[in-house]
Amino acid sequence: GFMAGQGAKEIVVACNTATAAAIEILRSRHALPFIGVEPAVKPAVAATRSGVIGVLATPATLASARFSTLVERFARDVEVLCQPCAGLAEHIERGDLDDAGTEALLRGFVEPLLARGADTIVLGCTHYPLVAHIVHRIAGPEVSVVENGTAVARELARQLALRGLRRLSGTGRHAFWASGPIDHAGRLLRALWAPDVRVERLPETDPAALSRG
Repeated sequence: GFMAGQGAKEIVVACNTATAAAIEILRSRHALPFIGVEPAVKPAVAATRSGVIGVLATPATLASARFSTLVERFARDVEVLCQPCAGLAEHIERGDLDDAGTEALLRGFVEPLLARGADTIVLGCTHYPLVAHIVHRIAGPEVSVVENGTAVARELARQLALRGLRRLSGTGRHAFWASGPIDHAGRLLRALWAPDVRVERLPETDPAALSRG
């Protein structure tokens, strides 16, 4: 509701777990179009040569009915190895993008997939592309590493064009709000996005109002 009030034309739910948990509810409650994200199982199936793909994702994403449906639709003819990555998103949110602890955690997740023949690894959380370089280092050049960011951006552009809302000229602007501590969010965004990023506090939301829809 806050984003709609800011003039959003379309909203991307840029989290696999949040998509699985809430995308249908959001679509039922708001007139705005919502684009969800899902682990890139379909392109991984197209890329695999060994017939074995590994999926790195949060435990909640892997346990969701939406993920099960995704595998059933697109991966019937390959072996899908699901690797819950408890704690990895938290490492990334702390800004630990290239330290020994994050690499050790990833080795524990990735090496068992390689040992079972996976030649394609899906980064099934929108945090994980920030440590894709470590996954590549562990897996080696013969293993494909896939994520869904480019596909989501294309779908966003397509949906805007279909509705006649796509801006064809000029420069856009960026604004950032955080529901958590803005100092921490600001440090991360200045490191990852641009040095002049400013982050504002997202207005508090009444949980009772959310439950009422």
